Amino acid sequence: MITPFDEQLKVNYSKAVELANYLCDNGSEGIIVSGTTGESPVLSMEEQLQLFALIKEKVGKRVPIWGGTGSNNTAHVVELSREAEKAGLDGLLLVCPYYNKPPQEALYRHFKTIAEAVSIPVMLYNIPGRTAVNMTPATMARLAEIDNVVAVKESTGDMEQCSLLNSLLPADVAVFSGDDSLTLPMMALGARGVVSIVSHILGNEIKAMIDAFVAGNVEQARELHIKLFPAFKGLFITTNPIPLKAALNLMGMEVGGVRLPLIEADDAQVEAMRALLKSYNLMA
Repeated sequence: MITPFDEQLKVNYSKAVELANYLCDNGSEGIIVSGTTGESPVLSMEEQLQLFALIKEKVGKRVPIWGGTGSNNTAHVVELSREAEKAGLDGLLLVCPYYNKPPQEALYRHFKTIAEAVSIPVMLYNIPGRTAVNMTPATMARLAEIDNVVAVKESTGDMEQCSLLNSLLPADVAVFSGDDSLTLPMMALGARGVVSIVSHILGNEIKAMIDAFVAGNVEQARELHIKLFPAFKGLFITTNPIPLKAALNLMGMEVGGVRLPLIEADDAQVEAMRALLKSYNLMA
């Protein structure tokens, strides 16, 4: 889930609750608060913890609420993760440390240290395009031996790596696509679903695609994938979540802008979002 801001770029907590309920009403079966799409690197610890507690209190009876507590400082992640557990969250999403470029053994020790510091479930998040390091399937398989490491969000775009990952992980550790456009291909290789961006605007359709595939209606799932593909690509015309926030604002959601070092969508990008939304009958 994106993090809504007001006109002064302060966290808009009431809008966050509204958005979380909207996502529940439109196909999402769980919500991740303050992940990287939620601009976690520019949120203070106090803001993150307030979001965790509030969304869990207001929406936690509807769906599981997970928190994005990952960063490139292991000690800080341990502290934030422990506080997130105290806030009652159902699980944690832990992104690979960015900038540091830790080797595989360091990645293992980083995630092992965090997972062993809490008792709630952990999802590992591998996105080398944003972190400059690719966590290998072998490293993820080692981490899967830890009891509360229960899932992986895989965002390499590498189908061979996805195949190897599914072959190495135990059956009770779920792989999720981290890219909307690769949800269906990755499910064909064993993934369970998607940690989605596009679900902010087309959540019911994405859920229908996943449900169709799980039910064995592969052709229906393929047709829905093709229908959704322009949105899968269109919402990434520039750095996420810039286009997504522009689209939500055009839909009347009033989620605000983005904090530096990101900048708001320019006029051309806003018009591209307007055309995309109109093509799906999401605005007049």
